[in-house]
Amino acid sequence: MSEVHEERFTGPPQSYWLATARPGDYPALEEEVAVDVGIIGGGIAGITCGYLLKEAGLSVAVIEADRLAGGATGHTTAKITSQHQLIYSKIKQAMGTEAAEQYADANETAIREIEELVNRLQIGCDFSRQNAYVYTKRDGYIKKLEEEAKLASSLGIRASVIDKIDLPLDCKAALCYEGQAQFHPLKYVLTLAAKIPGRGSYVFEQSRIVDIDDEDKKESFVLKTADGRRVKAQKVVIATQYPCYNKAGLYFSRIYTERSYVVAVKTPEPYPGGMYITAEEPGRSFRFQPAEEGELVLVGGEHHKTGQGEDTRKHYAVLADYAAGTFSGAEVCYRWSTQDCMTLDGVPYVGHFLPSTPNLFLVTGFGKWGMTNSMASAMIVRDLIIKNESPWQYVYNPSRQTVAASAKTFVVENLNVAAELIKGKLNQADDNIEIKPGEGKVIMLNGQKTGAFRDEEGTLHLVDTTCTHLGCELSWNVAERSWDCPCHGSRFTCEGDIITGPAVKKLKKIERQD
Repeated sequence: MSEVHEERFTGPPQSYWLATARPGDYPALEEEVAVDVGIIGGGIAGITCGYLLKEAGLSVAVIEADRLAGGATGHTTAKITSQHQLIYSKIKQAMGTEAAEQYADANETAIREIEELVNRLQIGCDFSRQNAYVYTKRDGYIKKLEEEAKLASSLGIRASVIDKIDLPLDCKAALCYEGQAQFHPLKYVLTLAAKIPGRGSYVFEQSRIVDIDDEDKKESFVLKTADGRRVKAQKVVIATQYPCYNKAGLYFSRIYTERSYVVAVKTPEPYPGGMYITAEEPGRSFRFQPAEEGELVLVGGEHHKTGQGEDTRKHYAVLADYAAGTFSGAEVCYRWSTQDCMTLDGVPYVGHFLPSTPNLFLVTGFGKWGMTNSMASAMIVRDLIIKNESPWQYVYNPSRQTVAASAKTFVVENLNVAAELIKGKLNQADDNIEIKPGEGKVIMLNGQKTGAFRDEEGTLHLVDTTCTHLGCELSWNVAERSWDCPCHGSRFTCEGDIITGPAVKKLKKIERQD
């Protein structure tokens, strides 16, 4: 690891979006409320869904476990694009041309709808149209880019292949999608959230839903918090990134989570515009963001499965070194990481939770492309609730029959989960219980595995390292100072509080017995 960059990173990671947005102040759920639609999750998907449904005349309650947009939405790179690497060839091969057409139409429409809202509501969120590029340094990818450009063009996207890009990078060819966009996601989504409360609709923060009861054979629902607060709803949308409800559907076997990293750097030279991502590994992405300290360049990459990275600080150091090698004089101003839910075939699961649950809806699995997919998902759910149909419901259907095409991914990912579960149980904990300030590790204490972290004030925080979701053993994330689950992506603070699900119960605190 670069010692220079390790010294440069003083203080914890911080998202530029969270640092520069003014959050609203929404109450916790205190009294029982009744609405037409209960929406679990206050990220960009849940908030957009709530906004569109209220516009359609329904009463809604958006219920967030922590603060609005503080999860994946607050840690994205915020590219508003239908260019999700080489997705259209993949969809056509797995599901057919009609499905590829639906996906293209959904995401291109989402760009226009976001721009329309920005203009109509006069949202100051740095929205700008930008071209998006997938570029390659390898001759072997050129044909793939050409085939994707031909297919995307036939689906109505302005796509072409060019032989060079404006960034100072080696490039054999690049797939260009014209007229894509970027913005400040929190300034956008918090404006939408502010439009929801009133006239029988609500936004609640600090209100984690831990159970969903169907009262009348799935005709109505009661959403319950850990302290017994309730929301009654005729219909429910689960928009918690990773589903918080697993009584049926077995979505934990069809989703896996990845973490990736961003450094935002200030450079002496002006950025040429555009959004970029590599076709091959190691993945790297670029975009710019206007900021008070001057134009920032967001450099992203370094993905790995949640809880399965080594010293996670090295990913920031690698990106900082890469940025410095690409843009002379690059100075790191912000750094952050995010967590993405990945589906087996690369397409989100949006629609009825199960074919047998007409009033329970699911929104999950955006991969690394949540900005357009969140709008598309909100429109799908709105249309299914209002009209009982959507023009894009086939390709996004959570129960779609693409098992054959995804069988290899299904086996590989679930073998990985099983291996991590077994490894966590068999791994020996450290017998040395001496913990330095700022250090976290798994130790043996009182005859059981214990997660130990000592903060800079010297306080020792001890927790049970068994994930409260399905019992996997947690790993210490050095960079983010969190306990992360290598099986299904739940994350907890050093004190055992939930950072992100699917877990809905805190870690048990351990008392030291000297």
